Amino acid sequence: MKKILFVASEGVPFIKTGGLADVVGSLPKYIDQENFDVRVILPNYMSIPRQWKDKMQYRTHFYMNLNWRTQYVGVLEYQYEGIWFYFIDNEFYFTGSKPYGNIYEDIEKFAFFSKATLSCLPALDFRPDIIHCHDWQTGLIPVFLHDSFQENEFYRGIKTIMTIHNLRFQGVWDKKTVQDITALSGYYFTPDKLEAYGDANYLKGGIVYADYVTTVSNTYAKEITMSFYGEGLDGLMRARSNSLRGIVNGIDYEEYNPDSDALITYPYNAKNFRKEKIKNKRALQQELGLAVDDKVFMIGIVSRLTDQKGLDLIECVMEELCAEDTELIVLGTGEERYENLFRHFAWKYSNRVSANIFYSNERSHKIYAACDAFLMPSLFEPCGLSQLMSLRYGTVPIVRETGGLVDTVEPYNQYESTGTGFSFKNYNAHEMLDTIRYAKEIFHNKKREWNKIIDRGMAKDFSWSTSARKYEELYELL
Repeated sequence: MKKILFVASEGVPFIKTGGLADVVGSLPKYIDQENFDVRVILPNYMSIPRQWKDKMQYRTHFYMNLNWRTQYVGVLEYQYEGIWFYFIDNEFYFTGSKPYGNIYEDIEKFAFFSKATLSCLPALDFRPDIIHCHDWQTGLIPVFLHDSFQENEFYRGIKTIMTIHNLRFQGVWDKKTVQDITALSGYYFTPDKLEAYGDANYLKGGIVYADYVTTVSNTYAKEITMSFYGEGLDGLMRARSNSLRGIVNGIDYEEYNPDSDALITYPYNAKNFRKEKIKNKRALQQELGLAVDDKVFMIGIVSRLTDQKGLDLIECVMEELCAEDTELIVLGTGEERYENLFRHFAWKYSNRVSANIFYSNERSHKIYAACDAFLMPSLFEPCGLSQLMSLRYGTVPIVRETGGLVDTVEPYNQYESTGTGFSFKNYNAHEMLDTIRYAKEIFHNKKREWNKIIDRGMAKDFSWSTSARKYEELYELL
């Protein structure tokens, strides 16, 4: 029985700010439990809802040195859906209403979390064969493991995998402070190790010292070896390319199932969507105060409202997008300029634009179920989960060809009648607009073709089971 430990800064259902949490919360239960004992360690944030806090059991506590500071480390545990979750407890680091705050605080917080994770393993009587680290917040684990922990027999031979969910976020701060926090010697702060462009870089440390590096789609794994997508680390990604692979994310097919989804108004499936899906459209139009009209082309966007998501393209052609035969529903929060952009158009065209500037899981499910098309014009997209959810719900994705969007959405080909969505190649607002207009034309004038696109999309399998097999292969390899 191989033992695998997932370490991450967030995981559903306990705490979530993005797709990372979905991966950490769902993937472990899809890994073959006869051959692998998979467990997860997360920080015990104050912001974890009370319903979960009340279920956690005290396991142990000890004191640990973080250079010249001595810090309390508590460990709580809870078994959820057959997987053991451990929570590292420390009030000094994990208070606050959100998991992440100012980067200078997060730098120390996640140095503490990484060292505490390694330090608590003997007390848990769990010696993993592989520690699977996620994103920069756990980047120091392979570094610490390589350093002082080697003095202890217990840690020798433990392998590490570093998974990059988004290369843009790297955990960068000045060398002197990081050296003071971590007590790592000057040996580690050179350009071939943790140092990058004069600063210390947690993610870089993790990539350099991990036994294997993965990212969340095949195309993104290739893209990050190029300077445009490499976020300053493309040279390192090329150097490690022999132990770098992309494994596309999945989604939880139990949670995202239009046939049994309690959050949507009218359940439907791949057989009856032609009659039943439209009822969700009418219900959402009514709920949001939009014109109730079956013929209007309804586009959904569920996203962080940031540049990465291609919203400057939308801003550029927003007036043309809000055409009379189109409705646009936006859900998410982010940069003020985009929040205000959508608010303005919702005010200007109140019967065809709805701006929901907040996050609601229930509203997101309703959007996936009700809309005709789903728009994701990302500048870069490591994997993306929204397009997988929209395919599952028979909502046709319109995407830019980058990262995971290339790997999961097959562009419609009218001559061969193939494809599960629509895509455009260049990062160009009018190319996006043309693609949306093309999709709209098929929707209005070739209903049978449109329904076949939905058929093919709903028949695809992007559940975790496929990706879990690939992770198992990688664990066996190591």
